[in-house]
Amino acid sequence: MYYQRLRDLREDRDMKQSQVAEILGMKQQQYARYESGIQEIPLHHIITLAKYYNVSLDYIAGLTNNK
Repeated sequence: MYYQRLRDLREDRDMKQSQVAEILGMKQQQYARYESGIQEIPLHHIITLAKYYNVSLDYIAGLTNNK
């Protein structure tokens, strides 16, 4: 699922949830709900993270393993 990819991308950069939350303009608790799959992340945030991590939306969605 996409939320595991979000976590993996964050951890690959040795970032904390709070740092990613800051990029998205939200609190860490909100981002944690996205990353745990409790709440779906809005598309505009996925696009922001794809650009930030320099990966495709298909990669985040799990449709491909090519970043």
